Amino acid sequence: MHNLRYKTTNWKQYNQSLINRDSLTFWIDEKAIQLWNQTKPGHNEKTRLFSDLAIATALMIKCVFSMPLRSLQRSINSVFKVAQLPLLCPHCSCVSRLCFLMRVQIVNPNMIHD
Repeated sequence: MHNLRYKTTNWKQYNQSLINRDSLTFWIDEKAIQLWNQTKPGHNEKTRLFSDLAIATALMIKCVFSMPLRSLQRSINSVFKVAQLPLLCPHCSCVSRLCFLMRVQIVNPNMIHD
């Protein structure tokens, strides 16, 4: 019996099916939802729209999934949409600008040596 070969003719549909193949679940704490937006003035007396928690969360997700900032913004917004939360991800330029003020450290347990 010979090996059957299939030729992909619709690459757009094929790529989309690969994207939709896996599932990911996020658990979002009530307190995190309440603290996501910030209403107090920031460093230059302008009111910042997003809290340090929002920026840190975005940076952690970026590090874990190795995402560019624009993809990160789209992904987080889609999680909020699916969860039916009235929140938005900080804009990619906002995360880029504020990431230098924050230190986000991701510890990989596989990299820890005794």
